[in-house]
Amino acid sequence: MDKVVLAYSGGLDTSVAIKWIKDKYSMDVITLTVDIGNVADLEAIRQKALKLGAIKAFVIDAREPFVNSFVFPALKANAIYEGQYPLASALGRPLIAQLLVETAKKENAVAVAHGCTGKGNDQVRFDVSVAALAPKLRIIAPAREWNMTREQTIEYAQSHNIPIPITVASPYSIDENLWGRSIECGVLEDPWTEPPDDVFIWTKSPNEAPDKADYITIGFDEGIPISIDGQRLSGVALTQQVHEIASRHGVGRIDHVENRLVGIKSREIYEAPAATVLTKAHQALEAITLSKDQLRFNNIVASQYADLIYNGLWFSGLRQDLACYVDSSQKYVTGEVKVKLYKGNCHIAGRKSPYSLYDYSLATYDKGDAFDKSASPGFIHIWGLPVRTQSQIQPRAQRR
Repeated sequence: MDKVVLAYSGGLDTSVAIKWIKDKYSMDVITLTVDIGNVADLEAIRQKALKLGAIKAFVIDAREPFVNSFVFPALKANAIYEGQYPLASALGRPLIAQLLVETAKKENAVAVAHGCTGKGNDQVRFDVSVAALAPKLRIIAPAREWNMTREQTIEYAQSHNIPIPITVASPYSIDENLWGRSIECGVLEDPWTEPPDDVFIWTKSPNEAPDKADYITIGFDEGIPISIDGQRLSGVALTQQVHEIASRHGVGRIDHVENRLVGIKSREIYEAPAATVLTKAHQALEAITLSKDQLRFNNIVASQYADLIYNGLWFSGLRQDLACYVDSSQKYVTGEVKVKLYKGNCHIAGRKSPYSLYDYSLATYDKGDAFDKSASPGFIHIWGLPVRTQSQIQPRAQRR
């Protein structure tokens, strides 16, 4: 019998998919659960897959490669989709697809499968990533094929005694990893409705956050965060520690109506404490170590980089080319940034770098000012020459 490797989360769609694939395609199902952070009781998920009919159930701890090879490269690029979404789920998909392909090859499977619906972004990310890595591998997407509503999928699970962590009364669709948590569906589909309190699990309400602020100092080496308050940490440990501190202060809540790749607008709620803090800190360090032209061009690269990640093109040639530029731009983005966390806000309280382009003697208006003001009139004269010339030849009254 042919085998298929299913990306398995233990949630509604992938739990139903095990039986559905066996019935629909007469294939043996092997499940793969990838831990990229905040997955509770992995062994229970593995055992659940076996009870539901999987012939094998694998669990892979991929937190380190997720942070070091996907999250931090995106952080160095300041990749934030439409200025709000830190791309947590979008960054996890290409890694999971890569592991699906590797597992399929080891198990001699003819196909891989995922639980993505036919109107979301994740189906594109999985399908395109798999196609880039193994063009001949078949892709099965049960939730896209069966065309059941969420309520019908729940009924299917209940009728086949498939345990699921969701009910019609609590219909949120949730995805989470080390870089963030996304929540959609249910009452959130009305963009006029304020998110209920039960939507937020990670972050404390800013109203209930501590009355005393926390200050933390984040150290960077060539754009990569490496330490907190002078203590050097692994990428995973650092991300988790920033997450814990920022969550206590209600930092990282995002309510975003975004433009999906498939052409629709979608209201998404995100919790991204670590991503919010580390991105702001990274941007602050860039501000003193990069030139004006570098910073402005980096904004263009950041937008393009974010679009590529969001649109499932992590393994594209353009994303790899941009990554080379980003790495070059980060050569001197080394130093420390002090952030203040208070009542839902992350403020930059200080920044310093051995490569800082900020020169106190040029910036100050007090004693020690070294700026040569005598050069200003000549500079202004040359700078304003095009404006004066145009005004003389083309008076404003004549221009339309």
